Amino acid sequence: MKLLSWTRAILVGILMFIAACSLFAPIELAAAGPNPAPGPTAESALAADQELARAMRDNDAVAISRLLDNSWAVVASSGGVGEGPSIFPDGIKSGYLTRKTYGLSEPRVQLYGDIALVTTKVKTSGMFQGKPFDVTERQTDVLLWQDGGWKCVLTHETKIADK
Repeated sequence: MKLLSWTRAILVGILMFIAACSLFAPIELAAAGPNPAPGPTAESALAADQELARAMRDNDAVAISRLLDNSWAVVASSGGVGEGPSIFPDGIKSGYLTRKTYGLSEPRVQLYGDIALVTTKVKTSGMFQGKPFDVTERQTDVLLWQDGGWKCVLTHETKIADK
C-alpha cells in the first residue's frame, strides 16, 4: 500500500511538471521575440542582396537566376546596359565570366513599400573574357517584393577609381 501511494505521488509530480512546462512554454517563446514580419522589411531586403552576392561569388548560375526578376537589367560601370536575367548565369556557364571574390560592405537600405534600394560597396575579382579583373564598385540593386520574396529588377554599378 505504501509503495502504491509513493508511485502515485511520483506520477502526480510528473504530471504537474508536464502541465507547468506546457503553461510556461508559450511565455518563454513570447519572450524570445516575435516572428519576423511576413512582408517586406529592410532586413529581409539586405539578406536577399547578400544571398545574391553569395551566388555571384560562388558562380552559382542557378541561384542567380532564381534571385533575378525576368525584367532584370544591369547598368554596367562602363555605361552599357544589359537586359535579361540570363546574362550572368549564361556568362558563368560558358566560362566567359568567373568570379574569384565578391564581397559587400557599407550597406545602405531604403524601403519604399514593396521596393527596396540596396546600395553597397562591392569588391570583386575574377576572369572576364579570359582576362583577369579586380575592381571596386558602388552598386545599387533595386529589389521588388513579389510572391513573398525579393527579386532583383535592376542593378546599377559605378566603378570606384583606384587611389
